[in-house]
Parts: sequence; C-alpha cells; structure tokens
Amino acid sequence: MMRFGLFGTGHWAAETHGAGLNAHPRTALAGVWGRDPAKAAALAQRYGVPAFDDVDALIEASDAVAVALPPDVQADIAVRAATAGRHLLLDKPLALSVADADRVVTAAQSSDVASLIFFTQRYHPNVTTFLAATAAEEGWQHCAATFFASIYQPGNPYEGSAWRRQHGALWDVGPHALSIILPVLGRVTRVAAMDGPRGLVHLLLTHAGGATSSVSLTLDAPGEAVTRDLRFYGVSGIETAPLGKGTVADAYGTAIDQLLEEVDSGTRDHRCDVRFGREVVAVLEAAETARREARTVDVP
Repeated sequence: MMRFGLFGTGHWAAETHGAGLNAHPRTALAGVWGRDPAKAAALAQRYGVPAFDDVDALIEASDAVAVALPPDVQADIAVRAATAGRHLLLDKPLALSVADADRVVTAAQSSDVASLIFFTQRYHPNVTTFLAATAAEEGWQHCAATFFASIYQPGNPYEGSAWRRQHGALWDVGPHALSIILPVLGRVTRVAAMDGPRGLVHLLLTHAGGATSSVSLTLDAPGEAVTRDLRFYGVSGIETAPLGKGTVADAYGTAIDQLLEEVDSGTRDHRCDVRFGREVVAVLEAAETARREARTVDVP
C-alpha cells in the first residue's frame, strides 16, 4: 500500500485526487496539507486522516505526494518531496517558469523518483490509442486546436481560482492542448501569440519537423460557444482527436496505476513525466513572452 500525502484542499484536490487515492486498492491517504488550515482539517476529516500544518512533516509521513495547488506552489513542494525521495503525482502545468520546472526535473532525476503529471485526456485509452496511431503516420502539416472554456459562470467550481484568473487560459487549458499536439507534431521551436477579447489568446507554433499548429484558448467563452476541437491536417487527410471516453475518476485511476507501475518496475520513462511537463512549460513561457513583447520567440 503506497501512502500519499495530499497537498491542496480545493475542488480538484477533494473530488479528484483525494477521492481517487482513497478509492484505489493500492493507495492510502497519509494526510492532508493546505494553505487554509480549516479547509485542510475539514478535508482530512472527510477521509479520516490527519491534517498537517507542516509541508515537510506530511512529506515525511508519505511514500508519494499528490499535489493540487497553484503551479508556483506545486513546484516548491515537488522539489522538497522529490529531494526527500518521494514519488510525484502532479497537476498541470508543472510550474509557471522554466527555471522552476528545471528544479523539479533535477530533484526527481537526482533522487530517481517516479513522476507523472495528470494531463487528464492522456489517461483515457481511446485518446492514447488515437495519439499512437496518428503519431505513427507521416506527413502531418498542421494542427488547429480550439479550447474554449468558461469558468466564470455561477456555480463553476473554479470561478474563485485566483491563479486561473491571474494567468488565464494560456496556463490553464493551454497545457491540455499541448499534451495532445506535441506527441504527434513533436517539439515546438518557435512561438508567436496574440490576445483577443474575453481573455482569448491565440498561438501559432512551429514544430521541429516543420509542421505548424494554431491554438485558440479562453476561460471566458460565452456559454453557447464552449467547445473543445483539435484536428490534424496532412497528406492522409484530416484526423479529429476524440474526447476521452469515461470519467475524470476513470482517468485518475489510470494515472495512479501507471505511477505505481513506474515505481514497481523502476523505470523512469513515463510519457507524461516531469520532463514532458517541463517541455510544456517552456512553450507556455515562450508564448507569454511573445504576447508581452509582440514578437516571435524561439523555444530553446
């Protein structure tokens, strides 16, 4: 039984990470830490585990950590946990800067811990099958992605999320789009970006093999315009990426299974580990620079 320390007390922490770890036959919650002690105590009581007021004490009591916190807070906890030899089950994006993402990667590699980032769609079997088949084909020239979400409707569980309001769709739903595009078109080498109304951001990406992709993102779409569409164009025609079949709980259970496989086997080559998370952050950081400075930015 692997003991997980749960870091975070919001909707995603409680209903996805906490519920998933509590239900899995091979994992148990060691305790809960949160920035609001009252919320941490309430969530810990819900799952019958201790609430911790010290990050390192919960890390010490755990074999692995599950983090559902703003990316800048997550990065620091991930470094401390990996340095202590704890495995990592993290959320997207890994961090808000390449420098912080590099710290996580270095700590994970130095301690040889397993790591996995929960890009939700990547843990649905129909999506992974699609990506494998599509990536095996040659001749892809372009991908067009539209991710229009709306978190500001009354009752939305993320309406009060301060980091989402501050950093917007680029950092919240942008990682989901990139997690589907990169396995097919490869590494991004150049980024251009432009803002639109209602928090819209548009990206134009060049990939290492010469293909391009365009990505349009918002968290403030009109209710009637909420959509998720991602299509690849190439010599074989057009392929539309499917939505995952199953629930978020199903996907999270798969993520736990795959992290445990990494731990049991000793391998450190998961397709969504912290190195891939760092690759996504590098694109997002370049896009942020491109928006701010109105120029095309190379991605190292």
